[in-house]
Amino acid sequence: MSTNKPTRPNYFLSMLTMKCPRCRKGPMFKDSNPFHFKLSKIFDMHDNCPVCGQKYELEAGFWFGTGYVSYALSVAFSVFNLIWYAVFFGISWRDNSILIWLGINGVLLVLIQPWLMRLSRAIYLYFFVYYDEKTAQLEKPHHHH
Repeated sequence: MSTNKPTRPNYFLSMLTMKCPRCRKGPMFKDSNPFHFKLSKIFDMHDNCPVCGQKYELEAGFWFGTGYVSYALSVAFSVFNLIWYAVFFGISWRDNSILIWLGINGVLLVLIQPWLMRLSRAIYLYFFVYYDEKTAQLEKPHHHH
């Protein structure tokens, strides 16, 4: 017995690839590459999902809350780095290993910051906007330009 129910795109995969939380098809960002020299391009988002029309900035100042998500991600990333660094290199107060780790972690954090900032927006939006089965049928919407 087979149903024609469209498969629901994976929650975390959709979040990581920064697709619209409602239809999980449309991109949130105009350019999928978060790494730009111009910082303004990092947050170059569509106002609405190109596929289902979901508004991304739900209210003025909506993205303010992403600061907390971004902070939490940075902390989690740092803890993760601390663990693998300790496992592979060991950390001790007797030498400068903790300072080396801080340096490496700091550099890595700065490098992935554009991606983290975007990811935190995606995660944040996923808290508020739920997947809508009906939008899954919108395979090819009408494009208004």
